[in-house]
Amino acid sequence: MKITRVYTGPDGESHFEEIDVDIGKLQPGDGIVFRRALPGDVNDWHVAPRRQYVINLSGHSEVEIGDGTKLHLGPGDFYLADDTTGRGHISRVVGTQPRIYVTVAIE
Repeated sequence: MKITRVYTGPDGESHFEEIDVDIGKLQPGDGIVFRRALPGDVNDWHVAPRRQYVINLSGHSEVEIGDGTKLHLGPGDFYLADDTTGRGHISRVVGTQPRIYVTVAIE
């Protein structure tokens, strides 16, 4: 299955790429955090605190990288946040519903 990975390039900016994730294969993990964000919430430029999957359970959000490209996420969508250095990305809740999501730290 293909998912989006957000990573830091040699230019110090975050970029998107599609990667393959094995369905049905146990993935390594190091904890899970449940989160809630209200409509209009914006987490300005930041790096991922660790390599982690970010999984939207409800609500809608978008991730914006340095060149202005945006990844839109709805319920059931997820990505790999792997930009732990550089300028990072912007995360924002879009729409009128709160965003409920989980982050799963990986090794």
